[in-house]
Amino acid sequence: MTVERDDSCGLLCLDLPHAEEIRAGLPELSDVEPAAAAARALGDPTRLTIAAALHTGGELCVCDVSWVAGHAKNLVSHHLRQLKVAGLVTSRRDGKLVMYGLTEQGRTLTYAVLGTSAPTSAVTTGRALEDRR
Repeated sequence: MTVERDDSCGLLCLDLPHAEEIRAGLPELSDVEPAAAAARALGDPTRLTIAAALHTGGELCVCDVSWVAGHAKNLVSHHLRQLKVAGLVTSRRDGKLVMYGLTEQGRTLTYAVLGTSAPTSAVTTGRALEDRR
């Protein structure tokens, strides 16, 4: 007995000019690979939680992220490095502290992955209120 698949065409119905136009507009592999790596970085629940904390809190040190996310500092530090390698997080030294924050790509991708459950940034909201004054 043969099972018919609904997810494939039974005919060769390629609209070649349209298909070539689409293919010509696709991004280069060199552009797609970093984007795929960034998306994979948020595929881990711990990293996504850390990104959500940074999305809400703005710039945070490892101790703060660790407490907010509910994970050990060494685990959070490891995941922050992974997010930094993926281009989603930046860091800067502030005295003895190292402060971490999302890049624009990190903020956008975190929001895209979390959708409507993405946290609202208290920092951004506060800045918006200060700007209006």
